[in-house]
Amino acid sequence: MNDKATDPRTEAGYWAVPFDSGEVVVKPEWIDANGHMNLAYYTVAFDLATDLIFDVFDCSYSYKDRVGCGTFAAESHNMYEAELLLGERARIVTWVIGVDAKRVHLAHEMYRLDDGRRAATQELMYLHVDLRIRRVVPWPDEIRARIEAAHKAHATGARPEWVGRRIAMPPPK
Repeated sequence: MNDKATDPRTEAGYWAVPFDSGEVVVKPEWIDANGHMNLAYYTVAFDLATDLIFDVFDCSYSYKDRVGCGTFAAESHNMYEAELLLGERARIVTWVIGVDAKRVHLAHEMYRLDDGRRAATQELMYLHVDLRIRRVVPWPDEIRARIEAAHKAHATGARPEWVGRRIAMPPPK
């Protein structure tokens, strides 16, 4: 489905606000010495969510094989708000915060299924890269149209308040 006129993914109405990026279950190998999910595995879980939305945009692994382009994470920021323990289940939702000719800005939120509490967030900036020359290049029109439609839909919802946050300590007094 490459024709923008017939691809429902190019319509804002196609996109859930936010996008449901699925469920994860905390595995034994994800548990650290503190008895909860290790920070690295939050990134793994969020990466699975990115893979899912990139599948719908049609710029994931098969895209790389077809056209020789892919996406590189240029920046990420995680916040941890509630522990996840062995066997706990969590749902991840994804917001498309922005898109331009060569980038997409995503935000993920992870919610514990047992009580609905937000466990973690992740904000990312991805670059579209031609893997043959290892340079950032513009999105193909049809992929950018899908990302723009998702962004337009997600702009109708309340932007997560934590997006754009930075790490900082107050200055000493």
